[in-house]
Amino acid sequence: MAPKFGTSGVRGLVTELTDEVVTSYTKAFLSECDAGDAVYVGWDLRESSPLIAEVVMRSVQDMGKKVVNCGVLPTPALALAADNADSGAIMITGSHIPADRNGIKFYTRAGEISKADEAKIVASLAKQHQAQSNDNPRIDAADDAKAAYIQRYATAFGADALNGLRIGVYQHSSVARDILVEMVTQLGAKAIPLERTSHFVPVDTEAVDPTSRAKFAEWCETHKLDALISTDGDADRPMVTDHSGQIVPGDVLGVLTALYLKADTICTPVSSNSMIMSMDAFSDIQLTKIGSPFVVAAIEEVLAKNTEARVVGYEANGGFLLGYTHQTNAGELRPLLTRDCALPIVASLASAVRAGLSLAELTATLPSRFSAADRIAGIQTATSAAFLADLIADPQKRTAFFDMPAVEAKVDTTDGLRVTFANEEVVHLRPSGNAPEFRCYAEAETADRARALVDLHLSKVAAQLAS
Repeated sequence: MAPKFGTSGVRGLVTELTDEVVTSYTKAFLSECDAGDAVYVGWDLRESSPLIAEVVMRSVQDMGKKVVNCGVLPTPALALAADNADSGAIMITGSHIPADRNGIKFYTRAGEISKADEAKIVASLAKQHQAQSNDNPRIDAADDAKAAYIQRYATAFGADALNGLRIGVYQHSSVARDILVEMVTQLGAKAIPLERTSHFVPVDTEAVDPTSRAKFAEWCETHKLDALISTDGDADRPMVTDHSGQIVPGDVLGVLTALYLKADTICTPVSSNSMIMSMDAFSDIQLTKIGSPFVVAAIEEVLAKNTEARVVGYEANGGFLLGYTHQTNAGELRPLLTRDCALPIVASLASAVRAGLSLAELTATLPSRFSAADRIAGIQTATSAAFLADLIADPQKRTAFFDMPAVEAKVDTTDGLRVTFANEEVVHLRPSGNAPEFRCYAEAETADRARALVDLHLSKVAAQLAS
């Protein structure tokens, strides 16, 4: 199957991302979308990424534009640098998916491309895009882009925001592994770098395996940590644990961050924890399909109606989007309409410090609604889609599959199949938009019950679909 757009960017096997394919996508993007006169280019630490980046940069130059080479850096740092320069950007990353796959994310001068932009790019792939020039320069801006990203949070939060905290940084192969150490240090914390790898590790912040969870708990105890932080491969998704190594789900980080920012409007996918529906702090909640382009579109729609809205977005994976300029005592945070790992990490920890609580104590102040998520790899999207279509169409098959003590109260097909039962438990099934994976989300009154619901229903899926 040829590379195609998923929930965020083009994804495919490395063997499918040939020079011809990469060139076609790059030139189609530049011909159909406003990227300005210069294009910022960055990449993650996959073995295949530098080679793909080289093809992208040559293609940008062929199309008559300057290349601003930002090298290895977080996707949100690249987006910030491009936005500051009123330019487009291209990031080579497969995010959290395995190393045998990779991808490309595109940004116009206005930010992350929309689904409408994706359609125009796909329609333009078959066109012949003649080279306009071959002597456009490449400018090295890697250090400047990283420094600007760190400074964004150092300025807005101040040198005492994380004062006194001991924070472990699980470095693995995250592009933010050094940036996170420097960032939390500048904010007053003691950073303890842990497990830096020379090979790519596909960390999925929504599906952390039991072995990793046990390792995190051991690190927290051994190093007397107040928190452990990390990201996925391209650092647009955070991972945070409390002092015990217990992972704080991404949508809980989203709520803590929205509260810290005093946001009044939240745009988030239907898969996110529904606790926000019972919270008086938020006057408007927009639920979307899963994927940052849908969240961005919802934020833009809110701002089109009310330019004064303090609107934010987040996903269940923890990626956070800021839709307005937030003023702090130390400085300001300008909008950044792409998934970001740093803001939810810093804001949740700073909120705990400000309240004089541990992160675990802070999360305990939220409504008692717990979520869990996981995945099964190796299930093709077409297989998943047919299976879900069958369940959606047939209530009796749903009853047999879910085997729940409570009856259905609501069926939501916004993105996959999300069933709310009369006992208020939720099970949400959907195929991944980025890889051949099947995902399950669940909500319940306890963390253990939410986890049990995910494990139960993924085992049922595996029994029926896994090859």
